[in-house]
Amino acid sequence: MAKTGPCFLCLPLLLLLPLLLQAEQILPSEIKKNCTYVITIETTCMVGAETSNHVSLRFGGTNSNDIVVRHLNSKHIRKVDPLQPQVVDDVPRKPFQACMVDQFLVTAPCLDSPICRLYLKMIGSDEWRPGFAQVRVLGASSSRLSSDFFYFRRFMPRYVWHGADVCDREVTPFGLREKRKVYVKIP
Repeated sequence: MAKTGPCFLCLPLLLLLPLLLQAEQILPSEIKKNCTYVITIETTCMVGAETSNHVSLRFGGTNSNDIVVRHLNSKHIRKVDPLQPQVVDDVPRKPFQACMVDQFLVTAPCLDSPICRLYLKMIGSDEWRPGFAQVRVLGASSSRLSSDFFYFRRFMPRYVWHGADVCDREVTPFGLREKRKVYVKIP
């Protein structure tokens, strides 16, 4: 009787084995589709540096399309004390206040090269003076794709993309050549 017990359990396991193998093949491709990005933006301490305007962000790598995040304000997760890297609050609040560092969480398609360009766009009537911005890719294998700091330290122009592209460019006999950029919209 003891021998029939394990055989009784083997049949359902043998029937489930193809399903488990098929799920294992699907799972890695699903993980590679989207990545989680933590965006850190500092607003300087200058008088009038804060804003309540809508801010959008665009970033990308050398070998990938740009990711556009419209209305970054709605993806705010927390405010961080700039002098001590501890979380000041976990309650949603208005981002882009003077002397504050804000973090935003965005899920978007994964990039296949390190982030080397970043642009901000402000829509509204206030002034805003960001200090720096950085995009980090969450995950141990994706940390090499994170960006360096992009420094602004000036009042942002309105209604235009403003930032930097430090990606490698191809040098040709006719000058510098940049690859065509295609944008992906994130709702």
